[in-house]
Amino acid sequence: MFALSLPPFEANITNKNNQPQIFDILRRRFVALTPEEWVRQHFIHFLINYKGYPSSLMANEISIQLNGMTRRCDSVLYASDGTPRMIIEYKSPNIKINQKVFSQIMSYNHVLRVPYLILSNGIEHFCCHIDYATQKIVFLKEIPDYSTL
Repeated sequence: MFALSLPPFEANITNKNNQPQIFDILRRRFVALTPEEWVRQHFIHFLINYKGYPSSLMANEISIQLNGMTRRCDSVLYASDGTPRMIIEYKSPNIKINQKVFSQIMSYNHVLRVPYLILSNGIEHFCCHIDYATQKIVFLKEIPDYSTL
C-alpha cells in the first residue's frame, strides 16, 4: 500500500477470494483493503494510540439522511452522552484535499452539527473547529488531543 504521513501500526491483513482485507477495530470485522480504507485504519489508530481518543466513542461508516438520500460519514466521534462531536472524512492518498472535499464534509455537518471536522488523505490532514455562536470556522495547526476537545 501507500506510505502515509501517519505512524505505522500492526495491520491485520488477510485475503478473501483473492481480495486483500484489513481488520477494522471499530466495526470489529474485516473490510476490503482499498486505498481509502488504508488511510482510515491508519488515522483511527493514530487518534486512539497517539491522541487519546476512546475507541468506544468512535464509529465508522455512519449513515445520515441528507436531502432525502442516505450518505455515510467515514468516521464519527461521539461525546459520552451520544451526541456527535467530530466528523472525519478520508480520501485515497492520490486525492487532493480541496474545496469539493471540504464541501462534502460540510454537507454532512448540516445534519450532525459537530464542533470539529477532520479531512485526511493520509498525506495531508486538516482539522477545523466550528464556533456556532460566532459563525466562524478556525483551522487548527494540528489534530487536537482528545483531552482538549
